[in-house]
Amino acid sequence: MIRVSRVTVAYGEVVAVADVSFDVPPGFVLAVSGPSGAGKSSLLWAIAGAVPVASGQIEVDGLVITDRPAAAAHGVVLIPQGNGLARVLTARENLSMPLLADRRPADEVDRVIEESLTAVGLLESGDHLVEELSGGEQQRVAVARGIAQRGKAILADESTSELDGTNRERVLDLLRTQADRGAAVVVATHDPTVAEAADGHALMDEGRLTWVRRL
Repeated sequence: MIRVSRVTVAYGEVVAVADVSFDVPPGFVLAVSGPSGAGKSSLLWAIAGAVPVASGQIEVDGLVITDRPAAAAHGVVLIPQGNGLARVLTARENLSMPLLADRRPADEVDRVIEESLTAVGLLESGDHLVEELSGGEQQRVAVARGIAQRGKAILADESTSELDGTNRERVLDLLRTQADRGAAVVVATHDPTVAEAADGHALMDEGRLTWVRRL
């Protein structure tokens, strides 16, 4: 369960998220759409513990989110806009880092990496440096890294923005699979197709959230 309670995020005098509240139960996908600068990314990064809240509270499965390391250890996975990959490492090495940090056995790490790269259609590119991959391939590696962690909460920030129709559908199916296994999923998107495929759809504008279709 993701619970956002009257959360405000501000950068100096600029309010990016204004008094936003909602719940995302396990097994559900919420799409948050809106124009650039509306506050979508700030909202997801706050849920991930990567930016502080000025007021309000965020909980994931009973843990109050206050910082990124604790949130990550609790299973809050962020798939950032722009992919956030280490460009001088291979795709496989990028996937391995959070898994090894979680002290998973080496054989399990290898198996999960194989499964996740296969799921995004990039198994044969696993040993390529990230900087050798196209923008769309890099985005799919970022999605593979996110799903490999099997988090309680999955936060996907514009994860389909550089993908063609086939790979967009592939990523949407993978996010749905994460919800089906019990994760709470929030997707920030400009794409009306992505919003339509979600269980619920909220619109952000100037930091404020309104419902298009409630969960």
